[in-house]
Amino acid sequence: MTPLTITLLIVAGIVILIAIGFLNHVSENNRLEKARLKVELTDRLRRCGEITETFPGQLMTPALKQLLTRLELNVIQRLLALNKGNSELKARIDELVTLVNQGDAIPINNPPGPILTEAKAKDVRFLLEALHGQVTRAAHDGFLPTNEAKYWIKEIRNILVLLHIEFFNNLGQQAFSQEQPGQARLAFERGVQYLRKQPDPVVYQEQLRYMESMLARANSMVLTNTAPAEGEVNELTDGLKTVEADGDWKKKVVYD
Repeated sequence: MTPLTITLLIVAGIVILIAIGFLNHVSENNRLEKARLKVELTDRLRRCGEITETFPGQLMTPALKQLLTRLELNVIQRLLALNKGNSELKARIDELVTLVNQGDAIPINNPPGPILTEAKAKDVRFLLEALHGQVTRAAHDGFLPTNEAKYWIKEIRNILVLLHIEFFNNLGQQAFSQEQPGQARLAFERGVQYLRKQPDPVVYQEQLRYMESMLARANSMVLTNTAPAEGEVNELTDGLKTVEADGDWKKKVVYD
């Protein structure tokens, strides 16, 4: 065997070793990427399920239910591609496809969940934040078209406003029922201020008028409750009457 042949064999051996190392590296990276993707998709599936199952029924619409169903279907299809023998995933896909095909007739089984406390309002807000993340991710992956993703991001903001409207109204009505007009006034004041701060308050004009009418009612009740009883005479009422009389006299001086 000539020195040249030996050299070529050594070089060939080195090349083979490098190739084997490279292939092992690629294989390991693919395995890690597959594991990472599986964890990510499993987490997204869990979040989709949480939103679908716990979202308050009064805020759920057929269109929103369809969106959640499609997002879940997309995630499960991608999971099945990583684990093709999973019969549970296949069965769930069949269920979701049936729901998607029902269009606006898709059943909504979410029970109403009145927003009566700060804690409940925060829970629903967290669900909306999770939904926002799911929509953003689906758009990034190319599953949702850009225009549709923008529509849903805007709609999520709208649902957030409706959530606050319900919360402030429920607080105010609860205070009315407990004969606490001062607390009712505070709740409706917060509602009015919140709606007036919206980027496009015209959209919520009807709700704003309602909140303002409830605020006026609460103000009237507070004034009635704090007014002195009829016929009551004391230093305060005497003083007020004197001020009113002085005011009337001054008006006559100005206008005569």
